Amino acid sequence: MNRFKKSSRRPVLQKFLYVLIFCGILCIFLSGLSSVSRITSHSEEESLRKSILQSAVHCYATQGFYPDSMDYLEKYYGISYDKEKYLVSYEAFGSNMMPDITVFSNNSKKGEN
Repeated sequence: MNRFKKSSRRPVLQKFLYVLIFCGILCIFLSGLSSVSRITSHSEEESLRKSILQSAVHCYATQGFYPDSMDYLEKYYGISYDKEKYLVSYEAFGSNMMPDITVFSNNSKKGEN
């Protein structure tokens, strides 16, 4: 056996190791990206809920009643949101009682039932 001839197995193992390390780093990056996306979505939901609540309180302070529906807030207070992305539950109990406002992320995809 010749001592100066390089073995052909070693470069193959090194390439496999590099590919394996790259795949591991890629998986870590994608999981971090998914986490950031989830946090951002939750933050958007909370921001929308606070905006709707603030508009309802502003209506009560200036006009003396809480709006009876989201349509009123959309028409007179400029509330707008992506209705395909978020579901808003606005339950008014009376003109002098603060409504219950809940925002849900609509995760269903188009075409699915």
